Amino acid sequence: MPSSSVALPVARVAVDVSLAHLDRPFDYRVVPDNDQTAVPGARVRVRFAGRLRDGFVLERMVDTDSDRELKALSKVISGEPVLTAEIATLVRAVADHYAGCFADVVRLAVPPRHAATENAAKVVRPPLLEADWSDHGAIGAYPTGSGFLTALRSGGTPRAYWQVIPSSHPSGDWTDGLARAARATAESGRSALLVVPDQRDLARLRVVCTAVLGRSGFVELTAEAGPAARYRAFLAALRGDVRVVIGNRAAAFAPLPDLGLVAVWDDGDDLLAEQRAPYPHARTVLALRAAQQGTAVLLAGYARSCESEQWLRQGWLRELAGDRTQTRHTAPRVRVAGDSDHALARDAAARSARLPHEVFELVRGTLPQGPVLVQVPRSGYLVALVCQDCREPVRCRRCHGPLRSIARSAARSTEHLACAWCGEPRLDWECPICGSRSLRAPVVGADRTAEELGRAFPHTVVRQSGGNAVLTEVPSSPALVVATPGAEPVADGGYAGAVLLDTGLLLLRADLRASEEAIRRWLAVVALVRPGADGGSVIAAGDSSARALQALVRLDPAGFAARELTERAEAHFPPAAKVLTIEGSAAALVEATTLLRLPEPTEVLGPMPGPAASALTGGEAVERLTLRTPLRTGPALVRAVKEMTGVRSAKKSEGPLRVRVDPAVL
Repeated sequence: MPSSSVALPVARVAVDVSLAHLDRPFDYRVVPDNDQTAVPGARVRVRFAGRLRDGFVLERMVDTDSDRELKALSKVISGEPVLTAEIATLVRAVADHYAGCFADVVRLAVPPRHAATENAAKVVRPPLLEADWSDHGAIGAYPTGSGFLTALRSGGTPRAYWQVIPSSHPSGDWTDGLARAARATAESGRSALLVVPDQRDLARLRVVCTAVLGRSGFVELTAEAGPAARYRAFLAALRGDVRVVIGNRAAAFAPLPDLGLVAVWDDGDDLLAEQRAPYPHARTVLALRAAQQGTAVLLAGYARSCESEQWLRQGWLRELAGDRTQTRHTAPRVRVAGDSDHALARDAAARSARLPHEVFELVRGTLPQGPVLVQVPRSGYLVALVCQDCREPVRCRRCHGPLRSIARSAARSTEHLACAWCGEPRLDWECPICGSRSLRAPVVGADRTAEELGRAFPHTVVRQSGGNAVLTEVPSSPALVVATPGAEPVADGGYAGAVLLDTGLLLLRADLRASEEAIRRWLAVVALVRPGADGGSVIAAGDSSARALQALVRLDPAGFAARELTERAEAHFPPAAKVLTIEGSAAALVEATTLLRLPEPTEVLGPMPGPAASALTGGEAVERLTLRTPLRTGPALVRAVKEMTGVRSAKKSEGPLRVRVDPAVL
């Protein structure tokens, strides 16, 4: 029995053990010396299975239901309650949702301790905001935007999807809308959490939040900030020093007291999906958090993910969008090259040429008004080479690796080839199939595109953004800006025009979300262009019959997402169905299938060859097993897989398994 000298002598501890069959808390005895510091949420060290391990105190109790004598806490590392009850509940829910372990999720939620920062940080009161802030900014330009902010300011919990109009017009400034939503929530005495995909988005949001909230009115919580800075921001949120936290997916678990709003920008970006087990998505984490803590929700984007569309259909979110008239007047004009008989009569190759005549016309017509953005899906020079006559891929005779052009002139000459694998130059390449020495490049990269445009417009500045040289901003002077997806810089005053090249490359990716990702990338470019009333124009080179391009021309991401979700429901793909993938060696998957007790109905697909051999299987070939079931039996399927991993863990089976629930890439 626990000692009676301590009022609550039992500490329930979440031990840092990532074994599925041990995914539960354990009870330990609290000695009098640790009575004041072993508070719920404190970091402790305990002896577990003969080893000292870290853990968190979940709660203090009078007695235990264990029939064994309890071991005492070995040490209280810190009395700071870094794991709050709300976050502990959220961590458990996320672990159960993704068939993972509490220990794996809590590592994502609570950053490592930085003792000097913890001891130096002082509790301060959050700054007071001006009472009068009637300007509703970007979000107020939408029919229901002002009502959404008013509800937040009065303490309400509205849930909305903000369909941002893609344009450089002020109404398309998502950073202003999110910052004002956070301010409205803070004015009600509550906290707000804003999550964005990457550092470029965070930098833009930081500037606007500084203007709207004041520099001391928020903190940034990111894993890239470094141990001290990250822990300092974490403590500021935990102690209530600020009411607003902004950050990337690492901020989804920020321990804000009295949370009133969670917001996500561009929830379709795969950067919001965690790369460590159990691979949670920030959108799902915040949705679970909003449901548990009763907070307001704001999802925003130029495009719309199928997951957001599903929540709109279910009524969990309400649409916050402009009407078609507002969209037409605010957004730039978008068209596809060769989309009419007149255009084809002028240029018969408009639909097949990589750079149709209409592209040059747009560039020539808009350059005098300002910079023109050109998006190219691939970086590099000549990304792929094939035989001109038979289309056989050009390979190295030594290692069979792909040959690349290493010159920026005479690119089709064989004397400028080198192997991308072994680096050996190839001076005498000859097609092994037909004997031809002529080459062609079916895939052209951004470097070659910049070179071609530079020759076509010899007196124009050409800037490149991509890879390790990403530009943040460009001036408003006339220039051609060639960028890869995601690396497009912001132009002062917006771009005068934009060109989307090689659209088919994005659509032909072997990925369930290829079309969804393509229209997301394209709309991000459209959003950087001036409104049509100011002469802004966008042209896409590709097949005008492609559904994604048609949705782009109509600027109708909502209709595209609705149709995509309907088709996924018919094909039983997420988010219309619950899908799990299990990867591992062939032997491990055979054992897993024998242990699984699947609910009905469940489809079992595979095993099939999975990713290339990796450390997961010790160099062996990886196989993938796919399980899918209707949404109503989704939780039962996740529990069945979790039980299977628990049995294998208890048996100490060889061969690890990687389990992904609703994987971002399928």
